[in-house]
Amino acid sequence: MIGRPLTVSTVSRTIEALSALVGCLFVLAAPLSAQTNLRSLAAVVSEVQPKVVKIYGSGGLRGLEAYQSGILVSGEGHVVTVWSYVLDSEEFLFVVLDDGQRFPAKIVNHDPRLEIAVLKIDGHDLPHFDLDKAVSLEVGNGVLAFSNLFGVATGAEPVSVLHGRVSATTKLTARRGAFETVYKGPVYIVDAMTNNPGAAGGALTDVRGRLAGLLGKELRNALTNVWLNYAIPVDQWRQSVQDMIAGKNPPRVADASTQKPERPHTVERLGILLVPDVLAKTPPFVDQVEPGSAAERAGLQPDDLILFVDGNVADSIEALREELSYIDRIDPVPLTVQRGDELLEIELKLTPTEADR
Repeated sequence: MIGRPLTVSTVSRTIEALSALVGCLFVLAAPLSAQTNLRSLAAVVSEVQPKVVKIYGSGGLRGLEAYQSGILVSGEGHVVTVWSYVLDSEEFLFVVLDDGQRFPAKIVNHDPRLEIAVLKIDGHDLPHFDLDKAVSLEVGNGVLAFSNLFGVATGAEPVSVLHGRVSATTKLTARRGAFETVYKGPVYIVDAMTNNPGAAGGALTDVRGRLAGLLGKELRNALTNVWLNYAIPVDQWRQSVQDMIAGKNPPRVADASTQKPERPHTVERLGILLVPDVLAKTPPFVDQVEPGSAAERAGLQPDDLILFVDGNVADSIEALREELSYIDRIDPVPLTVQRGDELLEIELKLTPTEADR
C-alpha cells in the first residue's frame, strides 16, 4: 500500500534482508566453479550460517576492535575461536548466535601454542560443525569464508560470506603489527580478503559447506610485508580442542584432589618479579629477574610470558602462583615461556641453600 507507515519490525526485516543480500554479493564477487550453481550455493550458505557466531568482549582502546568470530563445534554450546585480547575479561564476554540470541560466555581453556581458545555458552541441540567430518584442502580448491568481518552483524543479521580459492599451503612465518605470531605450522593461503577486523575465528569451508579451517588473525608476511589471508587447518587443532572440551589438561587451580607440599615453590623464591597484578586475569609477564637466582641461571628474561608450568596452563599471575604451590622446592620447575615469536622450554631449580632458606 502506498504511504503505509514503516514499523520497527518492518525496518528490522528490511535491514535483515539487505544484510543477507550483501552477504550474497560478497559470494558472487568471485567466479563460482562449474559444479556449483546459485541454488546449491544458497543452500550451503543457509546451512553454515547458524554454525558461525559473533563474539564480543574486551577492546575499544587505541583502535582495538572488541569483536571477532567463532564457530560452534558441539550442540552443547562449545565455541572455537582465536586467542586474543577480546577474550581478556570474561566479565564482558558474550556470544551472539545466528538468530540473534545473546549468551554470556566462559573460557573453557586455551592453547597458547596454537593461539586458539574454546568458549562455552548455555546451549542445547545447537547447529554445529562435526570436527571428525572436517575436510582437507588442496591448492585450487574453491572455498567459502564465513565471519563477522568489520562487525557488520550485531544481532540476527547473517555473517559475511566470501568466495575464493586455496592459492597455497605453507607454514606460517608472519607478524601482526610489531608482534610475530607463535604459531608457525601449516596454513591455507586463500585469495579471499579474510584478514579484516572481526574475521579472526571464522570458518573456512569447502564449496559444500564442510569445515576445513579456522580463519587466523590479521597478519603480514614477515618478508614481503603483504597481508596474509589464511586459515589454520582443522587437523592442526582438532585434538587440542577435543581435549579441552573433554576437560583434559585443565589449569590445576581447578584440581582440589591433589595435595600440596609443605614447602612449595614461589615466584619470589625462584627470583621472578612479575608485572603488577591489576586485572582479573593478568598475564604472567616477567618484569625483572633477580641476579644470581634460579630464574637467572635458567635464562629467564624480562618480558618473557610464562604459558605453562610443568605442562599445566598458567593463564594468569594467580594461576601461575597456584601451579607453583603444587611443586616441592626440592623439585625442578619446568616452564614453557613465550619470548617474542618463540616458545622456549626452561627448567628452574633451586640450590639446596636456596631451598632451605
